[in-house]
Amino acid sequence: MAALHIPRHPVVVRFTHWVNAFSFVGLLISGVAILLAHPRLYWGEVGNLNTPSLLDLPLPFMLTGQSGWGRYLHFLSAWFCILNGIVYVVSGLLVGHFTGALPYNTLQRRTYFTVIFFLFPLMIWTGFAMSPAITSVFPGLVTVFGGTQSARTIHFFAGAALVTFLIGHVTMVSLAGFRDQIRAMITARPL
Repeated sequence: MAALHIPRHPVVVRFTHWVNAFSFVGLLISGVAILLAHPRLYWGEVGNLNTPSLLDLPLPFMLTGQSGWGRYLHFLSAWFCILNGIVYVVSGLLVGHFTGALPYNTLQRRTYFTVIFFLFPLMIWTGFAMSPAITSVFPGLVTVFGGTQSARTIHFFAGAALVTFLIGHVTMVSLAGFRDQIRAMITARPL
């Protein structure tokens, strides 16, 4: 008798998971490149070598202009992440993915909700707040943070929180059986 095939994750969840994973890698690599161009954090509107920093990160300055490709990749990856996130959230709301019986414990659910509904929106908001083109039309996006450099500092710490989540996520997947978990996220075969 053939076993009943019940998908563990719907196709939209699996597709958006992998698009997000690849766009997040692009954001991480490009974010580090951008940060290396000026590894100092400030609060307020102004931040440069002539102003005191809030925090000097223990990274080398790479002022040779390598942040151009980093900014381009960051911008491109961010739009993939945003559009993909919209598909994931709208789909999840329509099918009850967020209110249904997710196969996670309470801590996992709260962590995922924090990442999906707080950290990612905060990253998007602070990212927009650093864009002169966007803030020229919507200045309130940056004034609420007290300036572009404040938005950059918040963006950095929210990004660090997302990297911490990623490390925890991959660790939990590994502890639960990496091959089986990856197979379930690719093929939807139950564990």
